[in-house]
Amino acid sequence: MAKFPKILHRRDTYIERIKPFMRTPIVKVMTGHRRVGKSCILFQLIDLIKSQEEDANIIYVNKEDIEFVDMTSYKELYTYISRRLSTDRKNYIFIDEIQEITDFKVAIRSLALDDNNDIYITGSNSEMFSSDLANELGGRYVEFRIYSLSYLEFLNFHGLPNDDDSLERYIHFGGLPYLIHLPMDEAVIMEYIRSVYATIVLRDVIERKKIRNTAFLEQLVRFLANNTGSLFSSKSISDFLKSQRVNISSNQVSEYADSLAEAFVVHRIGRYDIVGKRLFERGEKYFFENMGIRNAVAGYNPQDRAKRLENLVCNHLLFCGYDVKVGTLIPEEIDFVCTRGGETRYVQVAVELSIPETITREFSNLLKIKDNYPKIVISGERSFENSYKGVTHIHIRDFLSAT
Repeated sequence: MAKFPKILHRRDTYIERIKPFMRTPIVKVMTGHRRVGKSCILFQLIDLIKSQEEDANIIYVNKEDIEFVDMTSYKELYTYISRRLSTDRKNYIFIDEIQEITDFKVAIRSLALDDNNDIYITGSNSEMFSSDLANELGGRYVEFRIYSLSYLEFLNFHGLPNDDDSLERYIHFGGLPYLIHLPMDEAVIMEYIRSVYATIVLRDVIERKKIRNTAFLEQLVRFLANNTGSLFSSKSISDFLKSQRVNISSNQVSEYADSLAEAFVVHRIGRYDIVGKRLFERGEKYFFENMGIRNAVAGYNPQDRAKRLENLVCNHLLFCGYDVKVGTLIPEEIDFVCTRGGETRYVQVAVELSIPETITREFSNLLKIKDNYPKIVISGERSFENSYKGVTHIHIRDFLSAT
């Protein structure tokens, strides 16, 4: 039986989402980039099960543990687990970073045939799960995206008050859970963040996709970091890079950008026609899943505040379970169109609302939308506190403090 670490900080938002599927034959899949806290959520689930069933049969495989370094194929995975299965009680099977096992889906499909097996797996590549696993399990799985710490989780982990200094620290360093073990020193923290980023890019992008032009990949990441929240197509990125004497085809740009999104380095947010109620085939925005990684790549520059705010809002909307798109209301743009269940909301992000012209500009786009769904402007300062012609205004810290 593996030794599990003591759980110091809980992430109950995810546990509550997973609970309805516990003890069912549906495979629970947790995806997210490395070091985002997937393992700790597994430990929380194991701790919950053990608190309810003292003699629970828990089988745990962690591909980042040296104990399992030689387990590389689905046959070895299946053999290891099958020898530990019980026939007279529920089997709780946990497999961490399963993408390290070749053809793992074959073993999972076989194990999932037995309703006595309750299966939980984590992985660091979305494409592998969305295609391979869906085909193998025929819909008998549910995926939970695990994100970097939300703002409130960050405050809880670090024991910080909900004030502007804490918000600035969160914007600067991002929400990697391991930061609680490091001194709050910029040089130390950014060195750790850069090492995490290098591991993600090497293992989940370069090695998995067998990328040879690593220099271009680095240039692309830097370009996306410096232009966070700008609307692009693969062709426009290719054209820009050619102007910088980097000759790369739009198809290769698309492939590399897809690889970054699949490894959860960036979110690729498509465009939605609000009037025509359809997705555009071309043009999207890229936001970084972790603000610390974005800042490690692009630097923490004062002139980038608008980009950082928009990235923060996107990340929080995704954490809250919204499907997020960039809204198009020709010729205007709405920063985000968000849907969750039957709920829709429109969101505009502004650095400041200090003068009448800025207030009018930021609210007017939303006022052009002719429906009754909530419309919100989120700003980075408090000089303007009011709503405007029925459109709600909220400060970024208050927005990040809500769910």
